[in-house]
Amino acid sequence: MRPQDIDAVKHIGLLQDVDPSTRDELLKGSFLQRFPAHVDLVREGEPADFLHIVVDGKVELFATYRDRETTIAVIGPGKYFITAAVLLDRIYLKSARTLSPSRVLLIPADAVRTCFTRDGALAMAVATDLASSYRELVKEVKNQKLRSGLERLANWLLAQYESAGQPRRFELPYEKRILASRLGMVPEVLSRSFAALAEYNVVVDGRCIEIRDPRALRALAKATPTIDDPST
Repeated sequence: MRPQDIDAVKHIGLLQDVDPSTRDELLKGSFLQRFPAHVDLVREGEPADFLHIVVDGKVELFATYRDRETTIAVIGPGKYFITAAVLLDRIYLKSARTLSPSRVLLIPADAVRTCFTRDGALAMAVATDLASSYRELVKEVKNQKLRSGLERLANWLLAQYESAGQPRRFELPYEKRILASRLGMVPEVLSRSFAALAEYNVVVDGRCIEIRDPRALRALAKATPTIDDPST
């Protein structure tokens, strides 16, 4: 890697606390690459040759079955994937593609496995990521099984509203078809759910959302820490 590339990635979450010799070994055979939007990064069923870390941009994790496709998650800078496949030297269980122009760091899987066994800081970072991913999965299963589509949409919008600093208006971070898949709906159901939110003073104009009465939306969402609080 070029020196300027190393400077760009050495402080990201996975690498910031490891021993400098570990970081050097991980980056020795790594690549920092730029990708345009809508480029496949990994494909479900392929061997896990690299650990991928998003440096900037947005990446969609998705899966397919026959002629169906579903969005599993959308991740941004500092997040890495698909860790379990890399550690176990197994095939990818999901695919990934860029949603926007992105820079992605590709670390060889062999180097990750070798360094994992001897650097405690790296092992802790990876274990923490896996534990966090497991808890996110449990929350998502509860969200999908215990809530209606309208309730899932209300909670998702509130999360976006809070993370953006509670602006009156904000823009959806990606297309509605991806949001529908992310929330476990078909696009037609998402459209009806958005229409139903008019009763709660939510105005939708394309990808622009205006929440005129946050209290009404919160009353519908009934957020709970064991599903909605990212710190739990």
